[in-house]
Order: sequence, then structure tokens, then C-alpha cells
Amino acid sequence: MKKTLAVYQKELKHFFYSPIAYIVIAAFAIITGVFFYLYLSSFVEAAFMDMIRSQQFRTPPQKFNINLQLIRPYFWNLALISLFVLPLVTMRLYSEEKRSGTVELLYTTPLTTTNIVLGKFFAGLTFYVVMLLPTMFYQALLFIYGNPEFWPVFSGYLGLILLGSAFIGGGLFISSLTENQIIAAIGGFGLALLLWVIGWAANFSGPGLAAVLNYLSVINHFEDFAQGVIDSQHVIFYLLLTTFGIYLTYRSVESIKWRA
Repeated sequence: MKKTLAVYQKELKHFFYSPIAYIVIAAFAIITGVFFYLYLSSFVEAAFMDMIRSQQFRTPPQKFNINLQLIRPYFWNLALISLFVLPLVTMRLYSEEKRSGTVELLYTTPLTTTNIVLGKFFAGLTFYVVMLLPTMFYQALLFIYGNPEFWPVFSGYLGLILLGSAFIGGGLFISSLTENQIIAAIGGFGLALLLWVIGWAANFSGPGLAAVLNYLSVINHFEDFAQGVIDSQHVIFYLLLTTFGIYLTYRSVESIKWRA
């Protein structure tokens, strides 16, 4: 445990000692902030126009659901933005070690492959959670000035973290295959995109294959989280997918280690 924690701390230092990390966090906060502003403006404008309409025609105003009309589509956008951003996080987790030549030093330390892989994975996941913190501030504004439901917000963030962990596990595996960070980023994005769109192929497949493709689609499992539903089947799916990515990384690192 201590050895894994040492790798974890080392990777976090590499993240936050680099200006690229702060650029990624700032870009993520700005992009998600713009989407939040657009959704909030649209919601407020719709409510204001309905109030004017109800006063003009003396009809009861409509009931606007902030969770349904603002928070849910916002979480969908966060998931989509994460699809593009997380490969930039995972691209350096292992490929940088190979490029700089420090991977040989890593193999000579009293660290197991499990220590290395888990330390890097949890460092990437922690960085992703830090990226999500500014978006939690946006949600806090809704609770201060509005009356949204708490559990849909909680389940939405839980779904984002589970979705992100699956992307990070796969991206870490791709990063272990190459020493080029650009290739690692493109490969990580390609893998994440494949898991995202694979469900679309179900529309052109037979019933049996369609069921399999729909189950493998990461975004299909995210839908309930965005709606405020925490289903153990979706949680297990993301955990299995994350574990599979970590296992593939473990096998990749082990093979490189033995060849070295």
C-alpha cells in the first residue's frame, strides 16, 4: 500500500508541477462554465417568458423542472467534454516514462507492477476529480438561488467519476503501448470514442448482437445516472470495464518489464 501511495504521490506531483495540467483544468472549467451559462440562460429565459405569458392571458404558469431541463443536459455535456479531455490526462501516465528513459529506473525499484499501475491510475482519477470541482461550484449556485433536487446531482457526479475511471483505465493501457504522447492521446480518444458510439451500431444489427452492443456502450449506462437513478448494474459495468483496462495495462507493463 505504501509503495502504491508513493507512485500515486509522484504522479500527482508530475501533474501539478506541469503548466499543462493547469491549462487543461482551466480549459475544462471555462468550457463547462460556458455550457452551464448557456443552459442557465435558456432556462431563465423560458421561465421569464412563461411568466409574462401567464400574466397576459391570465393562465396558470407552467412548472419548470430545473433537474430535468438544466442539470440533466448539463451532465450529458460534461460526459461529452470528458471524452475529449481525458485522453490528454492519460497520454503521459506511462508513455512519458518510456520517452524519458526513467522506465528502466522504475523497474529497478522495489515496486511491483501492481504498485506502478494502480498508483498511476488513481493519480489520473484524482486529477479528473479535481477537474470536476469547478463544475460543482456551478451546481452550488443553483442550490443557493434555486431549489434543485440533491440526489440527481449526486448520481450525476457519481456517473461521471465512474465513466471517467473507465476512460482512464483504457487510456492508461494505450499509454503503456507507446512512448509517443500524441499517439497515446489519439489512441486513448479512439478507444473512448469506440466505447461511446458502439451502441449506435445496435440499430443496424440483429437482436442478439444489438443487446451486446448496447450493453458495451458506456453512454447507455450513463443515462440513468444523469436522470438521478443509481443502478447497481451500471456501477458494476463501469467497475468491470475499469478493472479490465487496469488488467490490460498490467499485462502490457509486465511484458515490457520482462523484455527489458
